[in-house]
Amino acid sequence: MQAARLHEYTEDMSQALTVEEIDRPEITRSDGVVIEVEGAGWCQTDNHIIEGMWTDYVEQDLPMTLGHENAGEVVEVGEEVDLVGEGDKVICHPVMTCGKCRPCRLGQDMYCENLEFPGLTTDGGFAEYLFTSERSVIPLPEGVDTTDIAPHADAGITAYHAVKKADRELNPGDHAVVIGVGGLGHIGLQCLEAMSPVTITAIDLKEEARELAEELGAHHTVDPTSESVADAIDEITDGVGAQQVIDFVGRDETTAYGPDITAAGGDHHIVGYGGHVHQPSQTLVNGEFAYRGTLVGEYTELQELVALVERGDVELRTSRYDLDDVNTVAERLEHGEIEGRAVITP
Repeated sequence: MQAARLHEYTEDMSQALTVEEIDRPEITRSDGVVIEVEGAGWCQTDNHIIEGMWTDYVEQDLPMTLGHENAGEVVEVGEEVDLVGEGDKVICHPVMTCGKCRPCRLGQDMYCENLEFPGLTTDGGFAEYLFTSERSVIPLPEGVDTTDIAPHADAGITAYHAVKKADRELNPGDHAVVIGVGGLGHIGLQCLEAMSPVTITAIDLKEEARELAEELGAHHTVDPTSESVADAIDEITDGVGAQQVIDFVGRDETTAYGPDITAAGGDHHIVGYGGHVHQPSQTLVNGEFAYRGTLVGEYTELQELVALVERGDVELRTSRYDLDDVNTVAERLEHGEIEGRAVITP
């Protein structure tokens, strides 16, 4: 089968992956599932993997097939699999979990002590076929397009997970801020609008992104290039600040907003990453302000997100690319030239 493989870490996205012929995955365990990939979302994390950013956190054996936002049709299952069968359409939770360790027993999939992560630690879905497990697949309702929904496997569930955490701290009449209305942020904004009766302010450098934010339900937008973000939020919230800030950018400039725009007792959720947090410890003490990280989400949260998609509350803006276009996608994303989510169709 054809697969897009990473052979060495590089910052040159133009030749990052090599499309080559490798063996199709086989069922090697009783709970195994092989799917024919019909959509594999390209994520900023894929660029970070190519750059070698993840080597300090996980073991990676190169060459490796990337792609962790996967959906498609089941073509083969292990002898103990009964959740799905051949011909079923599925979306894949990004990780394969053991189901036996304490985090798994608690439903905390991303903390699994025996976790395998296709596209990060094992071969992923930028290929014609993908090996995963029964615990990872979610059957899709009839009529849901596997190509369009694929990015929800990571981008969607990550945005939803962050919004769900924020929503627990929000009450009617509160204010929430969404930073970045791109591939992740446009999903998160829709989730927030569907789940929480709050006033939403979206911050983005691009005019078209701010216009999209208003279309998707934002009550206010802020252009950080033409006005002070802190002053704008202060005026919108009558000096109180936003109870929850969800940062889909995660650069130094955006993490710095937190203490200046967040209400007392509020949180700045970091979803996008690549930058740093530079604040004195007293910042966290004053008003009990907190930075909170976001690591994908749980299997059940992906089920919940699929329900929102089926109901029409969350719609992805996607563009499709052939497997041979993987490096073009990497370059375009690196330069901020992709609106919404890019999906590889092997």
